[in-house]
Amino acid sequence: MTHDLDRALGGISGILVTPYDAKGEIAPDRLAPILDRALGAGVHMPVVNGNTGEFYALTTEEACTMVREVAAMVGDRAPLLAGVGRGIRDACLLAETSARAGASALMIHQPPDPFVAPRGTVDYVRAVSEAAGGLPVMLYLRNDAIGTDGIRALCDLPGVKGVKWATPNPMRLAAAIEACDPSITWVGGLAEVWAPSFYAVGARGFTSGLINVWPERSVAIHAALEGGDFAEANRLIAEMRAFEDIRAEELNGTNVTGVKAALMALGQDCGPTRPPSAWPLSDAQQEKLQDFLAANGLLQSKAKEHSHA
Repeated sequence: MTHDLDRALGGISGILVTPYDAKGEIAPDRLAPILDRALGAGVHMPVVNGNTGEFYALTTEEACTMVREVAAMVGDRAPLLAGVGRGIRDACLLAETSARAGASALMIHQPPDPFVAPRGTVDYVRAVSEAAGGLPVMLYLRNDAIGTDGIRALCDLPGVKGVKWATPNPMRLAAAIEACDPSITWVGGLAEVWAPSFYAVGARGFTSGLINVWPERSVAIHAALEGGDFAEANRLIAEMRAFEDIRAEELNGTNVTGVKAALMALGQDCGPTRPPSAWPLSDAQQEKLQDFLAANGLLQSKAKEHSHA
C-alpha cells in the first residue's frame, strides 16, 4: 500500500518513545498498544528513532532493531518516518537498514559534531540519502545558525521533501520558506505549543511526543489548525500545556522523562530514561504531572479500560 507522503508530512509526526525492560534492554513490543492507540486516533505518521525515542542514548545496533521492529508493527497502516544520524558511517548504516525495513522516509538529525560546516552538512545529507537508495528525506533543523542560504543549499538536494523546524524563530522560518522550493513541507518541530506560531508563517503539521499519552488531543489540535481556527487550537493547547512545561524543565532534560512517567501512570510501563536524561521526575514535577493527567480525565480513561478488561 502506498501512502501520500506529502499529506503525512503536513499531518502529525508522532515521535514514539523507546521502551526498555527491567534489565534496561530495548523492549519494542511494549510499543504495540501505544502505537495502536495513536494510529486509531488518526496520527498521520509514526516516527521511530526520534529524540523522544532517546535516539542519542541508543547504540546504532539498538536503533537498527527499533526501526525493524516498529516497521513490522506499523505494517501498511501508515507511512513510517525513520530517524537517522550520528557519525556519517553510523548514519549511512541506519539509513540503509531503515530503507530495507520498509520506512517511507528518513528524518535526518542535524549533526551534533562540534565541527560542522554548512557545506559539510550538505555532503552528509547527500551521502545518507544515497545510502537509503534515495528514500525521501525530512531534514531536522534544531539550529538555524547556518542561515537561509545554508538551509536552501540543503533543501536543493534531491529527495528533500520536508524540513522539521525545531528552532523558536518563526520569522527565520518564513524567510526559509520563501527562499526554498515551494513543494517542500515545513513541519513545526517544537510540538503542539509552537504549532500556531509556525502555521501563521506557512508551516504545516507538527511533531508530537504527546501522542504517546493523549493522541486524541494532538489530532484535535491539528484539525483546528488545518481549519484555520486558531482560537480553538489555542484553547486545546492551553489544556495540555502543563505537560509540555514539565518536559521543558531542566534544560529540556525532562522531555522524555515526562512522557515515560505519564505512560507509567497510565499503566503502560516503558521503563525509565537513560542518562543523561533526568530520571525520575522530582516530587514537584510528578505532582504537576498527576494533576495534568487527572484534570484531563486521562487517569479516568485508564480506570475505564481496566474495568472492561
